[in-house]
Amino acid sequence: MASPYDPKTTDPALLQRSSEIKSYTTSHAKYDGLRIFYRRHQQADRLPKSPAPIPLLVFIHGLGGSVAQFHPLLTSLTPIASCLAVDLPGCGVSEYNLRSWEPYSTDALVELLEVIIEDYREKNEDQGVVFIGHSMGTCLAALLANPRVPPRTQISKHVLGLVAICPSSGAPSEKQVSLFRKLLWIPEFLFDLWRAWDRRGGAESASVARFVGAEADREAKRLQNLYNNQSRTPVWRRMAWGLLPEYKNGVAHGGLPTNDIWAGLNIPVFLIGGEGDNVTPAKEVDKIAEYLRSGSAEAESADAGTAPIIDSAAPVDTGTVESNVGSDTLAESIVEITAADFERPKKSSDVDEPTDDPSTPNDAPTDIPPLPAHPEKTVRSVILPKPATHALLYTPSTARVLAGLVSDFLVNHVTGRLSLGWQLQYLCQDGKWDVKNLEKWQKVAPVSDPIGGIFRAIKTLREVDETHSPKCFVRDWGGIVKDVIDISHDNPVYDPQGLEAGGIHYHKFPTVSKVPPTDSEIKGFIELIDKVREEQKTRAKAEGWKGDYFVGVHCHYGFNRTGFFIVCYLVERCGYTPREAIDHFAQARPKGIKHAHFCDRLFVRYSGVKSED
Repeated sequence: MASPYDPKTTDPALLQRSSEIKSYTTSHAKYDGLRIFYRRHQQADRLPKSPAPIPLLVFIHGLGGSVAQFHPLLTSLTPIASCLAVDLPGCGVSEYNLRSWEPYSTDALVELLEVIIEDYREKNEDQGVVFIGHSMGTCLAALLANPRVPPRTQISKHVLGLVAICPSSGAPSEKQVSLFRKLLWIPEFLFDLWRAWDRRGGAESASVARFVGAEADREAKRLQNLYNNQSRTPVWRRMAWGLLPEYKNGVAHGGLPTNDIWAGLNIPVFLIGGEGDNVTPAKEVDKIAEYLRSGSAEAESADAGTAPIIDSAAPVDTGTVESNVGSDTLAESIVEITAADFERPKKSSDVDEPTDDPSTPNDAPTDIPPLPAHPEKTVRSVILPKPATHALLYTPSTARVLAGLVSDFLVNHVTGRLSLGWQLQYLCQDGKWDVKNLEKWQKVAPVSDPIGGIFRAIKTLREVDETHSPKCFVRDWGGIVKDVIDISHDNPVYDPQGLEAGGIHYHKFPTVSKVPPTDSEIKGFIELIDKVREEQKTRAKAEGWKGDYFVGVHCHYGFNRTGFFIVCYLVERCGYTPREAIDHFAQARPKGIKHAHFCDRLFVRYSGVKSED
């Protein structure tokens, strides 16, 4: 029987579909069984490639982490750029088959990442790279991006930016290194006993509370418990050992990047911390920002370089974090941040997002935002107030905010080509788009009548449409449709940020057309709707919603797959019979589910008859 924590069975669908297992050889070792997630931009060949393609976004996870922790961010960013992420050896889905310690050293991991990135980067077209790292991953990214680090490849020449989430400012002190090495000498079986004791209580354990807080919501605790249990002790010990520098005459060599590595970066850098982070305290962000702005490591404070080396595997209590963030609510603080912190003086070389009205199909943008070989050095930092913790990357209450801030930074400080709105307008230069049967789509009613008091079936939105763009949808339906579930397989042909900006939460749940959804997809959809409805109750109280509110669901036209999933929910959660649910959907969405084999599958599914294999 498979473990409930098995990274393969718990892997999100997006990662499963776009991952492969590969082997790589470096000067340190031969790494077999590495999970590589790579999703090329679906319109990469149609977007401008002069002087280079849209940058490759490279995601690097932390100590004890995995690619799965980036799932919310990947869902948001795969529509705007090609994305690459790696489960480091022994992490997540990647195999643990190297028992020696050297292949897990920081130098070894940096070289491995260089080799993998060069395997996927479109080198012949001079594609640039933007790093997005979490915790330890920010340190590896800083080493890869710094041109002063002795190169194994020329990757640093192609780095266009760095997003550092919960970063650490530098190597631990010589005294800390000595202590950490003693802890890591503890025999593995004792270390495992220590971890098991720390995890007592599962989602309510001390190990979970340390990362997401004792008052975190159920989903945040579930995810943290999952990731804690997926972290392998021998892998964690080897990587933690590899992060520790060797001190010679009081000078650190190897391991975590020293302060001068951060100071030497000459690219746009976005530093993001959490007020409630008990692993890498929020003050680390301020220290790194000072190094970057001064260009010197001499600006460090007396306690610089003291961040603990722990992550989702280590049962260590780091105490209370002192924060420089006030007691504003998360929403209030983000408004202040986006209005003030991201604003900068405009110069003639700056290019804004297109000012063309996106509701005018024939007014495609004529200006192409530049893709500079060496973007102007920019330092931006944000400390998200509580409940933001070390898990802000995947905690539901902060993941959305993080995705929006990262998207804004990429567009404003790396290249305007990373704006999905601009990309869609560029692709619509002839007044058309890639929607199947545009005339047919235009004749379909945008939004259905209420379904089960929960849903509204809608057709996919169109960024350049005069009546059914995100802007129009927010204006006409934002008062009652509070969430949109996109079940289409491809990237949306509209910018979901347009919905988010209007207070409508966007959720991507991709499925294939023409084929009835699988049992696992049905289960996943029902769980997603359950979660969304619970979140809506909380939002309704906090925001003072009046009247009824709904969940919008769309595939392409909003009939077959949309109807299938909604019918399943009505049967399994609302007490409808299959016939009642199918008829009710057809009444609210005239013509209903058109594919007979979809209806047949629904009746078979809920008939209670089980076939034999």
